[in-house]
Amino acid sequence: MEEIVMRRLAIKSFHIEEVEMGSTVALKGKKLLLNKNRVQELIDADDLITDIKLEVIEPKAKNPADYDREINTIMDIIPISTKVLGTLGEGLTHTLTGVYVMLTGVDEDGRQMHEFGSSEGRLAEQMVLGKCGTPSENDYIIHMDVTIKGGLPYDRHLPNACFKACDDFIQDIRAILKREDGRHASESHEFFDKVRPGGKKVVIVKQIAGQGAMYDNQLFSDEPSGFEGGTSIIDMCNMPMILSPNEYRDGALRALV
Repeated sequence: MEEIVMRRLAIKSFHIEEVEMGSTVALKGKKLLLNKNRVQELIDADDLITDIKLEVIEPKAKNPADYDREINTIMDIIPISTKVLGTLGEGLTHTLTGVYVMLTGVDEDGRQMHEFGSSEGRLAEQMVLGKCGTPSENDYIIHMDVTIKGGLPYDRHLPNACFKACDDFIQDIRAILKREDGRHASESHEFFDKVRPGGKKVVIVKQIAGQGAMYDNQLFSDEPSGFEGGTSIIDMCNMPMILSPNEYRDGALRALV
């Protein structure tokens, strides 16, 4: 029997070769400008946050010395992607290549925002480049370091405040990325979820954590690899969920800490 196409996902990437701080968010060709004034707004928006530092780390291939810096524990490496049409797993997604966001976190008492292991230290020693989920030596890193109010018991509210502030910052970039003309994309790819009647049924089982006060995963956020609108696997009582290949490819699953 003929295969049946259930969903079509198109991903168009826009390559970035330069990242700079500015007074507004903008995409100018292959240059990404960041709004440095947004930081204070993010601090003021959440009583748990006392400070946010934002900096651009140049590619290691271009400036190895930029990796010779001390960082707090790495909470996440986040791609910058957005839905233009449809929902996660179908329609059209725009994404930036050549740049990632690195979120780090600590509280005022020096406690790192981590679960079983902390990765604070010298950046050059704490992150292996060019692996699945990490930038390459040719990528820019937008580093957001969040400080949380001290003296509070550890629970999910603390890291989630960091994740939300970072997601709100990225959303400003997503808003302009949505409006980019797809005809100017550096690359374009199409992926199809297909059913093959009579064929072998293949299921990949991925075990994720949902435990304790901090370690969490989210499903089906509003944006690819986003935070806002997602559902916690802990709040779902760790029930099994079925994702289509394209939903997984489109960032429907987000690991937190």
